[in-house]
Amino acid sequence: MASAEAVEQGAQTIRVEVAYSPAPRQVDLQVFELPVGATAGEAVIAAGLPARHPGFDLETVKVAVWGRAVAPSAVLRDGDRLELCRPLIVDPKEARRVRYRAQGERGRQRVSGSRSR
Repeated sequence: MASAEAVEQGAQTIRVEVAYSPAPRQVDLQVFELPVGATAGEAVIAAGLPARHPGFDLETVKVAVWGRAVAPSAVLRDGDRLELCRPLIVDPKEARRVRYRAQGERGRQRVSGSRSR
């Protein structure tokens, strides 16, 4: 869906939002305009993420548009939200197991009135 602004400009530019989280609870969010036909990789470079975040590597982050994985060569459309996801440090299933073991018997006691036996 093209925005009214892009139609007025003759669709020579598109408005794109780039979101990157370099660490937990930190978000680098930018909205800017790119030429029509710009790719996800070009948007990352235009956003200046490699310069602002030491250690940022386009090869290790997953690129997604509105939550759906795409290649860095994917062409963006007006209104797209480009999301860059860093690799997981811990497998979520393993993290849950560790939390379960750490809480011990304290969290596993049966609640009064429970039907399970």
